[in-house]
Amino acid sequence: MKSAKPHQENAATQDAGAKPKRARPDFKKPDTKDQGNRPKNAEPREPNIADDWLFGINAIEGQINADPSRIVELWIENTDHSERLRQLAGLADRVGLKAQRVSPQSLTHKLGTDKHQGAAARYRAPELMSESDLARLAVNAGPLALFLLLDNISDPHNLGACIRSAAAAGVTAVVFPKDKSAGLTPAVLRASAGTAARMPLVSVTNFARAIEVLKEAGVWCYGAAGDAEKSVYQQDLKGPVALVLGSEGEGLRRLSRERCDGLIRIPMVSEVESLNVSVATGILLFETRRQRGV
Repeated sequence: MKSAKPHQENAATQDAGAKPKRARPDFKKPDTKDQGNRPKNAEPREPNIADDWLFGINAIEGQINADPSRIVELWIENTDHSERLRQLAGLADRVGLKAQRVSPQSLTHKLGTDKHQGAAARYRAPELMSESDLARLAVNAGPLALFLLLDNISDPHNLGACIRSAAAAGVTAVVFPKDKSAGLTPAVLRASAGTAARMPLVSVTNFARAIEVLKEAGVWCYGAAGDAEKSVYQQDLKGPVALVLGSEGEGLRRLSRERCDGLIRIPMVSEVESLNVSVATGILLFETRRQRGV
């Protein structure tokens, strides 16, 4: 674990797992109460809109609930044997989406797979936030800010599963690098069970700099590392916190480790070298919630 920073010098006088209070910057809150809305003078985002196909009942249901206007076309299998498909068709009808009823063979031919659960939607991917949004998100969330930073997660199923856990834990935003990441693909949306459509997702050019931006906004950043001295159960995770995780094989990159305020590990028996990143994400997030009493 790296040496303490200047703002941590008094930590030795506190409990072993406690952290000194980080001064919060005097940011002016935007007028909007919705974290997903951007101030009028915000920097323009790079477009991330592309027509693509999403399939699977949970993923499509999640997208309809989050923003039905992004669904361009909806196909549902013309069968009377599935209550889930009838419910999906009813949901689409209530929000004004016209579903085309097609045969299972047509769906399979269109998608190139039979693992569609009888439903597919052509959609416009949600717009990603950028580094310029981070400080505002932290301030709006206040002392309950909880960020999940995912470094170098290239597998779409892992990224989607992490986003799903983040949504369940009430995370403020999920942050990942623009490069060396799976990105927001249909596979990620499916693996997230539709939760990616309603989670604030932040794509950054410089991952290490994003950690610094959060620290300047009053957020304490802790990286997960198997060689860390301190267990997650020894670390105070109350207050504004960001959890930083790397890929299962490589872990955190050097600069990401160095930018973190500290490193924490999940205690395991010696025979187990590491956990899948989505499993580790769930453990760390819900330990944070436990400490906060929520």
